[in-house]
Amino acid sequence: MSLPKINPINTNSWNQLEKHFDNIKNSHMKELFALDKQRANKFTIKWDDFYIDFSKNRITEDTFKYLLELANEVKLEEAIKSQFSGEIINKTEGRAVLHTALRAPQNATFKVNGVNVMPEIYEVKNKIKTITNNIVNGHRKGFTNKAFTDVVNIGIGGSDLGPAMVVDALQYYKNHLKTHFVSNVDGDHVNEIIKKLNPETTLFVIVSKTFTTQETLSNANTIKAWFLNSNATQKDIAKHFVAVSTNIEKVKNFGIDETNIFPMWDWVGGRFSLWSAVGLTISLAIGYTNFDALLKGANKMDNHFKTQELQNNIPVVLALISVWYNNFFKAETEAIIPYSQYLNQLATYLQQGIMESNGKSVDRNGNPINYQTGTIIWGEPGTNSQHAFFQLIHQGTKLIPADFIGFVKSLHGNQDHQNKLTSNFLAQTEALLNGKTTDEVIAEGTSKDNIPYKVFKGNQPTNTIFIDKLTPESLGKLIAMYEHKIFVQGIIWNIYSYDQFGVELGKQLATKILQEIDQKTNIEHDSSTQNLLNHYKKGYK
Repeated sequence: MSLPKINPINTNSWNQLEKHFDNIKNSHMKELFALDKQRANKFTIKWDDFYIDFSKNRITEDTFKYLLELANEVKLEEAIKSQFSGEIINKTEGRAVLHTALRAPQNATFKVNGVNVMPEIYEVKNKIKTITNNIVNGHRKGFTNKAFTDVVNIGIGGSDLGPAMVVDALQYYKNHLKTHFVSNVDGDHVNEIIKKLNPETTLFVIVSKTFTTQETLSNANTIKAWFLNSNATQKDIAKHFVAVSTNIEKVKNFGIDETNIFPMWDWVGGRFSLWSAVGLTISLAIGYTNFDALLKGANKMDNHFKTQELQNNIPVVLALISVWYNNFFKAETEAIIPYSQYLNQLATYLQQGIMESNGKSVDRNGNPINYQTGTIIWGEPGTNSQHAFFQLIHQGTKLIPADFIGFVKSLHGNQDHQNKLTSNFLAQTEALLNGKTTDEVIAEGTSKDNIPYKVFKGNQPTNTIFIDKLTPESLGKLIAMYEHKIFVQGIIWNIYSYDQFGVELGKQLATKILQEIDQKTNIEHDSSTQNLLNHYKKGYK
């Protein structure tokens, strides 16, 4: 059984949505609130410690009804069952998609090719727990018998963005270990990290599924050379380097002991891999108990997504609203605005998850797509963003739907700061909804010439995601929520969300150009690329 292959624009519900859009496209949300005093209650989902208010959107009850009918027509519920059952839904790569298994309880059953993968998942989890406890407690030491003080994660893409975002988001829960992330092949980047390290007390975690990724291996070899240049020997590598990879032989050739190799599985995509051994640096940074809580939170969202009816299903509702703006209002971007400095890397992380997954122009039937897929994701924490790009959202010419993410309680307990933060959090969505009329501007005593410049049209859509407190568990729920939103969008757009062939072409060409720089080959390029290459070769000699 495979995913349904239904072109959404050929469905009856899509046709209904197009007609409906023409009728309400110029409606103002202020009018919708005035007409229905229960609107906020109708368009709010309360689940666990999450409070999701999607009433400040340019939708009516009819909009919501047609969107749910669209979900049914493209057989979304059937697709959800296919994912959780371990079917080969990543058809183009011949793989199951089971990152949900990584955070499931031990007594669950997830089968790949008829084999339950839960025993091997928990074998790896126990290995993560053991090394985490030994490093954090100081039982495992470096080559000069000193306890570890620093951990360096060496990876790129999902092997970097997920762990880096989570460690940053949960720094309140961090232990004494300092964590560093090396990703970019830029030599200045890795050398700036090395400057901060003592080779005697640093553990290096190399994350690469194939152990051939150019950026990761370049950085790993640079760090290895630096390490060996500090009175360490080849055999000391086994004490200071661990790897997350499937290529056992290449890892062993690097000098890493086989007992320090953590496996990866092809049914886990890189951008969904932080729940696996790719999250080892997370576990080391916040302790295994907190890492496990992160996974349990994600599992709670998995169960909500899997079992909740569509109209009260948080990822489904958020995905449907996103499709509404993307495909009918032709909004190209979505902003992610967390009102917590801890989540300053969340938008960057979601950029990969969303744009790499759903940036596709061929449908599941192999046909070119003649409707919009994917959304451009961007954002920064509030209140910083209010003093930066909010001007564009408030008074610009673009429609930019935004997710506002906030927490009822602060972690450090400074209520004065939290009250000011939350007042801004709530005020911005209210301002984006209502705007400011000409009469209101005049009432403020604005001079006649300046009146047009101070009018805000409002009617700018937002979702408000209010969470009780930023904990490992609540963060797990939040990340999983967006993962499932990606899946739902992909099903509706009739695309395969779990491959990323578009990433590969640039890598292939980079390898050829590098050979040319090293004077091993001579390749014909377009005139622009050739001129740029000549300029570089002339400059670095």
